[in-house]
Amino acid sequence: MFELFNKKTEKEKLQAQYAKLLKEAHSLSTTNRKMSDAKVFEAEQVMKQIERLP
Repeated sequence: MFELFNKKTEKEKLQAQYAKLLKEAHSLSTTNRKMSDAKVFEAEQVMKQIERLP
């Protein structure tokens, strides 16, 4: 119940963004491979940011 009031940490925000990008990449993979590859690249950049966090 009290989780409603907790702020998300930077790591949690980045993980959510990473998951969203991978989901978009998967859905685009059937229609537009170039856009899918771009989303995967963006997701990889987000993962690098996550890895740099303490």
